[in-house]
Amino acid sequence: MIKKYTCHNGLRIVLEEIPHVRSVAIGVWIGTGSRNETEQNNGISHFLEHMFFKGTKTKTAREIAESFDSIGGQVNAFTSKEYTCYYAKVLDNHADYALHTLSDMFFNSTYVEEELGKEKNVVYEEIKMYEDTPDDIVHDLLSKAIYEEHPLGYPILGTEETLDSFNQAKLKEYMHHMYTPDQVVVSVAGNVDESFIKEVEKLFGSYEGGKGPEDRIKPAFHNNKLARKKDTEQAHLCLGFDGLEIGHPDIYNLIVLNNVLGGSMSSRLFQEVREQRGLAYSVFSYHSAYEDSGMMTIYGGTGANQLDQLFDTVYSTLQALKAEGITSKELLNSKEQLKGNLMLSLESTNSRMSRNGKNELLLKRHRTLDEIVEEIDGVTMEKVNRLALDIFTEDYAASLISPDGNLPQNMKK
Repeated sequence: MIKKYTCHNGLRIVLEEIPHVRSVAIGVWIGTGSRNETEQNNGISHFLEHMFFKGTKTKTAREIAESFDSIGGQVNAFTSKEYTCYYAKVLDNHADYALHTLSDMFFNSTYVEEELGKEKNVVYEEIKMYEDTPDDIVHDLLSKAIYEEHPLGYPILGTEETLDSFNQAKLKEYMHHMYTPDQVVVSVAGNVDESFIKEVEKLFGSYEGGKGPEDRIKPAFHNNKLARKKDTEQAHLCLGFDGLEIGHPDIYNLIVLNNVLGGSMSSRLFQEVREQRGLAYSVFSYHSAYEDSGMMTIYGGTGANQLDQLFDTVYSTLQALKAEGITSKELLNSKEQLKGNLMLSLESTNSRMSRNGKNELLLKRHRTLDEIVEEIDGVTMEKVNRLALDIFTEDYAASLISPDGNLPQNMKK
């Protein structure tokens, strides 16, 4: 059972007690990411996440790393479009220690100039590494094609130019105004009891923040087609369609639709593109749900001389899906797969902590396992087929990275 507590300052704590395990996962979730940035400070959420590990008033960067290694624990962080998370997983007898260390990183990071300079170089290398992976860049290029100048189209890493401008004052100002208590959720899952909530409150329940993030502007969907010429072995193609926001009543119908289309090895895209025609090693689809919008993405990578064939195969697969609908076998298999993935994720304290933290931060509600299974069971062939017609229209966006930068000939411009 999930227990929820709101501190006087507005910070929320969610705790799921799992007495039969010996681990505890603790995550500090903040409702800010690259979507909250401007063109001038793009990448600051991600860079701030890096700097949390670079030393506090009492610990050096090395001591932070050693503090978790010495207890056999794990600590990490990540930044997304709409949120940032710092988390640790430790044995239950080290839960207090992990919580205090995360709190120290959250409140007492120093952002000294020497460490700033070193970490900028680290992120520069991260950007270069990212530039060497065209199968990653093409997804960001698709976001740019769809969202244009809206912050959802910004890269999470930022650019070398924006990174150059970051200093201690800018980081502290951004954190003061964006890491406000009402935007923070501390999620705990594992072998701790309700008294642990009080420990969290002691550390996080009294701080104050600045003005908070500004109201988010809902993005429009654009059907731009963007291509980049790059010296690659393969052509990397993405197609993007207007999707659903997180919490939409049709979200499970869409998850089933995605599974059937390109979410598994038995999916239509995998079978048609890879198994039947041998056109790609990697081909898949996925849906990204944001607070007020969403995007459905199809990706495939193939030899540049086979790009037209890849696009035609993906396009014909979509047309067949819309014309014929899904089969009863596909519906049943997909629903069972979803239930299986859900049940397996419950075996991990990290997964439970993440699910609870994200649900509280983005949806402000938690559904029981029975409620989720009921929603999955409520998915019907009619609903999925209607959704396929609504989403896979001719109004699609595309991105391409290839040796010649030429879009497929049959693509609707």
